[in-house]
Amino acid sequence: MIMETKPIEQQLSEINKKLDVLTSYMTEQQRRQREWKELQEDLTIIGKDVFQTAVTELDEVAQHFETTDLLYLIKKLLRNVRNISKMMDQVESAVDFLEDATPLSKQIFSQLLDTLTEFERKGYFDFTRESLKIVDTIVTTFTIEDIKLLRANIVGIIETFRNMTQPEVLGSVNNALHFFKELDVVVDEKITVWQLIREMSDPEMKRGLAFILRFMKNMVRTNGSVENSET
Repeated sequence: MIMETKPIEQQLSEINKKLDVLTSYMTEQQRRQREWKELQEDLTIIGKDVFQTAVTELDEVAQHFETTDLLYLIKKLLRNVRNISKMMDQVESAVDFLEDATPLSKQIFSQLLDTLTEFERKGYFDFTRESLKIVDTIVTTFTIEDIKLLRANIVGIIETFRNMTQPEVLGSVNNALHFFKELDVVVDEKITVWQLIREMSDPEMKRGLAFILRFMKNMVRTNGSVENSET
C-alpha cells in the first residue's frame, strides 16, 4: 500500500499554523505572568502599608490587648455560631415584620388622627379641660378632713340621691319649686294676734299647718332612727 504524501507547501502551512497557536499561547501566558507579577508587587506594597498601619494602630492598644484575648474571642465566636445565626434570623424576621406592619401602622395612625379630630370637633377635649378645673377647685377648696367625712357618709349621700330620683319625689320637688317660683305674697298691713287666730279657722290654713306638723314629726322620727342605727 502506497501512503499518500502531502505536498511540502501544505505541510509547511500546517506547521506555521501550529507555531502561530503556540506563539499566541506563550504570549498570553507571558502576559498573565506579567500581570500576576505586577499584582503581587502591588499587593506587597499595600500589604506592607496595611501591616505598618496595623502595627501603629495596635501599638496604641497594646497595653489593653493580648493575643490570648483575641484567641478567646475567636473561640467564643465559634462556640456561639449557632446563637449568632439564630439572632440574625430573628433580626431578619423583625425586619420582615416591620416591612409588613408599616402599611397597617400608617392606617391605624390615620384612623387615630381622624378619631382625635372628631373628638375635638365634638368638644371632648374642652369638656375634659373644664372637668380637670372642677377637680382642681375641689382639691384646693376642701381639706383632707372633708374628704374623710365624705367617705364616711358616702353611703347615706348615695341613698339620699337615690331616693330623690324616685318619680314621686321628683314630682313633689318640682311642684314645690313651681309653687315657690310663683309665690308672690306681700304683707304691707300690720297683722294682729286676733287676725291670726281668725286665719287659723281657715280650712286651707289648717291643712297647711297639719302638713308642716306631720313633716316635722317625720323628720324627728327619721333622725332618731338614724342615730339609733349609728349607735
